[in-house]
Amino acid sequence: MVYCARHFLLLATLAALLLPATARASEQFAEMNLRKPTLKVNKQGQALVEYTTEQRLRRHVLMWGAVNANHPRREVSQVRFHRDFSGGLATYKRAVWRRFPNACRRYDGPALAYFVAGCKAPDGSYWALQSWQRRLPLLGFDPWLPIQDDYELHLSHWSGPLPVLEAHVNWTYGLRSQGVFGRLSYLGQPVFGFASSNEGNPRDRYSRNVYIDTFDSVYGPGWKRESGILTHQQTGTFCHSFVPDQRPFAGYPSQTPRPSAPGSRYRISVMGPGVTPVLMWEGSGLPNFNGGDP
Repeated sequence: MVYCARHFLLLATLAALLLPATARASEQFAEMNLRKPTLKVNKQGQALVEYTTEQRLRRHVLMWGAVNANHPRREVSQVRFHRDFSGGLATYKRAVWRRFPNACRRYDGPALAYFVAGCKAPDGSYWALQSWQRRLPLLGFDPWLPIQDDYELHLSHWSGPLPVLEAHVNWTYGLRSQGVFGRLSYLGQPVFGFASSNEGNPRDRYSRNVYIDTFDSVYGPGWKRESGILTHQQTGTFCHSFVPDQRPFAGYPSQTPRPSAPGSRYRISVMGPGVTPVLMWEGSGLPNFNGGDP
């Protein structure tokens, strides 16, 4: 049996949700719920991402200088993009975005979850935009603050194999609870970080939180966010059990302990290391346990 420590991401506390999130992986944009995003890439390996904000402002952002990811090493910084939110004025003293020569070809790379746009650069590498809801409240609560159901836009750039998100469903706690466990790896090496808060908030660009959703559970119909947990140091593994009597965090609408919420399906999402894409795994839940069934 696998027994999972019940540690949850404090991202869902009221205080954390009122703070802007830091881009720590496939680079996310600070503004949320972006409309009409487009992606272009020139022969020099620079990407132009354009989008419209909720305030109906059209943005033109140049991004370059990062691909794939470094393996975890304390003495080496994780890769990250250079960004010019002026569309080239800050870097080149001119509006590069107005005449940006797009050399990117049709996307023919691996299927990606939350896919918005993608293309294949002249050097054979791939760029992609993905949009997803990372900040949903935990323990099945419906969003009660505007930012909790915001969609984030992420840009990634990679060549070669993608990171691997392995996940499995099992029985835990003496066959009383369902659980999920797995591992995040890149090129055969575990993905993990070195610094986090006591509550599980990443404090370096290597750390990764795994977000676990349950479908058609006691929380209600459809997908509900159950948990967010760090991958373990040195191994990149994670595990979670759907157990009863979990007390909501301070600032939640109710402090009544939550029930066990196994679902008919489970979904696990995580930002890839470095500037690799957001990954997602989905699988079926387990049938009711029957001790007499061999």
